[in-house]
Amino acid sequence: MAPCQLLINGQWRPAQGGRRFEVEDPATEQVVAEVADAAPQDGAEALSAAATAQPGWAEAPPRRRSDVLRAAYELMTASADDLALLMTIEMGKPLAESRAEVAYAAEFFRWFSEQAVRVAGDYRTAPGGANRILVMRQPVGPCLLITPWNFPAAMAARKLAPALAAGCTVVLKPAEQTPLSSLAIAQILVEAGLPAGVVNVVTTSRPAELTAPLLGDRRLRKLSFTGSTEVGSALMAAASPRVLRVSLELGGNAPFVVFADADLDAATEGALLAKMRNMGEACTAANRFYVEEKVAAEFAERLAASMSALSLGRGTDPGVKVGPLIDARQRQKVAALVDDAVSRGAKALCGGAVPSRPGYFFEPTVLADVPLEAGLTSTEIFGPVAPVQSFSSDDEALALANGTDYGLVCYVYTRDLSRALRMAEGLEAGMVGLNRGIVSDPAAPFGGVKLSGLGREGGEAGIEEYLEQKYVAIAKDW
Repeated sequence: MAPCQLLINGQWRPAQGGRRFEVEDPATEQVVAEVADAAPQDGAEALSAAATAQPGWAEAPPRRRSDVLRAAYELMTASADDLALLMTIEMGKPLAESRAEVAYAAEFFRWFSEQAVRVAGDYRTAPGGANRILVMRQPVGPCLLITPWNFPAAMAARKLAPALAAGCTVVLKPAEQTPLSSLAIAQILVEAGLPAGVVNVVTTSRPAELTAPLLGDRRLRKLSFTGSTEVGSALMAAASPRVLRVSLELGGNAPFVVFADADLDAATEGALLAKMRNMGEACTAANRFYVEEKVAAEFAERLAASMSALSLGRGTDPGVKVGPLIDARQRQKVAALVDDAVSRGAKALCGGAVPSRPGYFFEPTVLADVPLEAGLTSTEIFGPVAPVQSFSSDDEALALANGTDYGLVCYVYTRDLSRALRMAEGLEAGMVGLNRGIVSDPAAPFGGVKLSGLGREGGEAGIEEYLEQKYVAIAKDW
């Protein structure tokens, strides 16, 4: 089991007043742990520790920072089974998915251990010859990292690794539904040799009370948040008075476009990956399925057959492919969206109901003939529901795909190279999956456009989010 206390200045300690909150297993609705419930004073002390540790960590040799991150990668890999079980218990996803997430999360520590020693600068003579130009990159400073509940290990690692590689200290606030994975990762970083105060973790059931004073503190220089667009927008407004550097990975409304010339076997397999990863509770999940009318009915039937064959149950049970949703509120939202679509004329080819069993489960569902006015075409479903609609031309497909305020990821299946390139260029999104149902990769820039956020995580771009450029003009004759 992970530590259940706050990590502040290298010490595990209780919250002010000894307050704690419960963590629930969504598959059983049973309490599995109680963790420290941080108060604003705890947050202030965590930021003080980060600010105090900042100069020393910024001055640490890049190889030192690299070695710590590499050690964290190796420790995570060695502890993969335990971390996966912990994640399944607190979040609900099947063990196979949890193991895959742990491996993905660990890769961020390995990738940014390599990037830590590659932060480059620039030196050249000014075009007019009067001086020399020196450009250096330095760490932004103490960062507040706020992570969501749906990928508790991956989202923590995706923010921690580049921040630490760049030389920034951090305060990490994980989601209250899934704090245990972040606490376990923090323990791994301590074991990897991270100095006290460089990473501080504050768990709380009152996130707004904790984060508001931190965003107004002059010592904080960066906010990185993954979560809903509504909360991200509010945090961005709160960060504006101090002009904080902000990275936001927000909501999605991903289209999954299938053309008549596509390999339907591959498209169905890709659809399962894009829709059912994490029970559909992913910002990258396919939310709207647009299929060329010639093959729309066949694709919907294929997808329904595949989704109805997925076994539902607790993620720790053998053979389970679909776990529960995170809580009762999320399940109610999904059920309401399905009921709305059916009331407007959509046809449920499979699923569509809440099973009679403990836990926050919802049946894998495929809806055909979904009208455009159905609420789930404009709302991020965050559940195992695939609404299928048809289109008749490339232009219509592009218009439907772009007909949203969000722009995180789009998926396209076609065997026509010219069409594939036209779609990739025309889609208003930060990422495109071309004949592929998964786009996430630690070595690639992850992020969106429009209401899906600002900035990029992963790839060469990921570390830049935590670096400031400083220009030094050097006199020619000095």
